[in-house]
Amino acid sequence: MRNEYPEGSRGTVNPPYDLKDRTKAFALRMIRLVESLPRTPTGNVIGRQLLRCGTSVGANYRAACRARSSAEFCSKMGIVEEEADESIYWMELLIDANLVAPELMAYLINEANELVAIVVASIKTARH
Repeated sequence: MRNEYPEGSRGTVNPPYDLKDRTKAFALRMIRLVESLPRTPTGNVIGRQLLRCGTSVGANYRAACRARSSAEFCSKMGIVEEEADESIYWMELLIDANLVAPELMAYLINEANELVAIVVASIKTARH
């Protein structure tokens, strides 16, 4: 696994990444992936779905950061979890449909899985 942090995030007082930066970088990777897909009916449909959920991870995380209560935070983070998991589904479908080579998707799928794990842990912490 590569350690890839958003530009400017190393050496800060914060963790080795800021989750706002990390989810935005994920969205940008999703955009680049969708732009590289073949312009076929299947590529277009899956690409639109992946673009929608992959970019919404960061947008919904930012909304969660503005939550006014723990319950609202957990609700919004639940949406982040769903969108990141849905991104995994569409990326796996791209592989299974032979539209993208598995080795090209490994990092992105791993990143999405890590985001899901972080979000789940955040929800559990906020609930206690």
